[in-house]
Parts: sequence; C-alpha cells; structure tokens
Amino acid sequence: MTIITHATISPPEHGAQHGAVDGAAGRSQAPVAPSAPCPPMKSGGHGGITPARAGTRRIAHGAAHGAEHGAPQGALPARFDAASVIARLEEAGETLMALPASGPGTGLRTSTLDIVRTAAESYGWTSGRLRPPTPPAARITRMDETLAWLALIPDDRYVLRRIVSSRMLVSPTTGRHLFPWRRLGLLLGADHKAIQRWHAQGIDLLVAALNRASK
Repeated sequence: MTIITHATISPPEHGAQHGAVDGAAGRSQAPVAPSAPCPPMKSGGHGGITPARAGTRRIAHGAAHGAEHGAPQGALPARFDAASVIARLEEAGETLMALPASGPGTGLRTSTLDIVRTAAESYGWTSGRLRPPTPPAARITRMDETLAWLALIPDDRYVLRRIVSSRMLVSPTTGRHLFPWRRLGLLLGADHKAIQRWHAQGIDLLVAALNRASK
C-alpha cells in the first residue's frame, strides 16, 4: 500500500483528493436546517443524524407503535367488556340515588314559620340525616347515557333487564348495593346463584350490543 503524504503531492492533486473526500462525506450527511448552530463536519458527526440511523430509528418506532396499537389478525379490539359495563352501571345507579328527591309535586303541603332559636338550641331537635353531595353535571350526563343502555336488553328477556337494573342501584353514602343477591332471589323466587348467572347473561347482552353499535 502506498502512503501519500502532503509533501509528495502537488497542490492540484492535493485539492482533488480533499475535494473527493469532502464531497463523498457531504453526500452521506443528513440535511441540516439553515439555523443549525453546529452543522456536521462529517458523516455521523456532531449536529445531525445519518440516513442509516434515521431509518433505523423510524423502523423501530413503527414496530413499537404497531405492537402497541395493532390487533391480532387485523381485528379491532372490543371497546366494552363486562367489567367496564358493570362499573358504568353502578356509577349511574349511585348517581341516581344521590340526586336530591325534591321538586314540585301534586301533594298538599302545609308550612309554618320557623322559630328563631339561639345557637345552643338550634341543633338536636330532630335526628340528622347524612345526605350525599349533589352529583356534577358531567356525571349526570353519563348517568343518562348509561340508563339508555338498559333498552338494549330485548323485551322478551325482561327478567334479565329487571335484575341488571336492580343490581346497579348503589347507596352513595355506604357504597353498598340496595339489592343483594339473596334479596333479589327472594323477590324473584329463585336461588341467588341463579340470579348471579342471569345477571351475567344480561351483562353479556349489553356488551355485545354496545360493541356492535361502536363499530
């Protein structure tokens, strides 16, 4: 191998050699914005990304994005499942029970002026009642949307609809169901295990109908 030094090269040959090297390096560089503070001086140097590295990074990002958001065999993932539907139903039932039971009515009412009492006598005359806070407007909107789901259960399966609608009622103060499984079994004249199976069948009907509507 012949080693070429600057001493043995004439000025034209020296310029041609450096021009070829710098030109090849410039073609392999990635494009740099005009405002880049430190443009790259050679391929893969400071200030830029070579096309090979950029392509590898794009391929890796595409693989990760596809693995995260893709579905097997091109099938779309289900939007609803049994756990999410039950959670929405119980939230709607708790919101419904938290709404204030007040408003205009047709019944006759009588009223008297309140007696002005001192601070020491203002409390303790009647037993206090713990009232849940009024739900926000967004939660009431979700409740109206969820209550409309009950119509997705066919009319010929009205027993399942009754079980699902009764089981969704949750006390907003204690977090307990107003109708336990055994109480529902007593009301419907069936075993509580059968009530649980029928409730699961009703939830499956809702999940299937919601997933069909979301496609």
